[in-house]
Amino acid sequence: MEDSYTGLPTSHLLGSVPAVVDDGKSSTNYEVPEANMQTFPPNSGGDRGRGYQSLAGPSETFEQQPSSNWRGVCSISSYTQYFNVDTDVVLNRLLGSLSPTGGDFSSKIDANPDLYGPIWISTTLIFVIAAFGNCATYLMEKKSDTSTSWSFDVGYVNLAFWSIYGYAILVPLGFYFLLHYLGSNASLIRFWCMWGYSLFIFIPSSLLLLIPVEALRWIILLLVGGASACFVGFNLRSHMEGNDLTIIVVAAFLLQMALAIFFKVWFFP
Repeated sequence: MEDSYTGLPTSHLLGSVPAVVDDGKSSTNYEVPEANMQTFPPNSGGDRGRGYQSLAGPSETFEQQPSSNWRGVCSISSYTQYFNVDTDVVLNRLLGSLSPTGGDFSSKIDANPDLYGPIWISTTLIFVIAAFGNCATYLMEKKSDTSTSWSFDVGYVNLAFWSIYGYAILVPLGFYFLLHYLGSNASLIRFWCMWGYSLFIFIPSSLLLLIPVEALRWIILLLVGGASACFVGFNLRSHMEGNDLTIIVVAAFLLQMALAIFFKVWFFP
């Protein structure tokens, strides 16, 4: 029964397709041309554009557009290199800032000045001087009046924030423009780095200011301020490039001493 169905002719059925017979004749091979991807837009002549160029061309180069100076100043990525320091480098610079008469701190930071240390020092000093200032004020009042109760003055934090950050940013900026005006090749990043590390000595000395003895506090502040001022003055001389600008060094010394007196008057009265 099954053999009878397979033997039926199918050439007359609808939809049937006759078999293709290979008669051995050669067929023509059509080759598709290789596609060549090109960039847009085309070159309309001259040097106004690069024109169509092959993506696989060996002579293709991508030109990097030079960035504007102001764009680089306002870009965060421009300052990432100044935070590329490890703990050993920062500790070495912190210890170097405690040597006021060395004068070699500028040579230590010349190859790789950093902003991590100055920002960390300034931020730490804000909270330290605000906290210890409140404690010192309380101890002095407690010494004269035993009924005095403890109260934390939050205004110390605001005052410390604006005074310390303002000093660490604006004072180096002012000396940078001044030395540039006088013909010296100063570096703003190095100035920020040097002045920032000059504030480190105030952090450990703030602990000594908790002693409720007014004369001793003044002696400590003047000694610490003098050490920090000498550190700035001796290292600032390395940027003078042989010019006799003693008045600039004296001005930096006096400003650093004024900062120390400001700390005493406002935070440790």
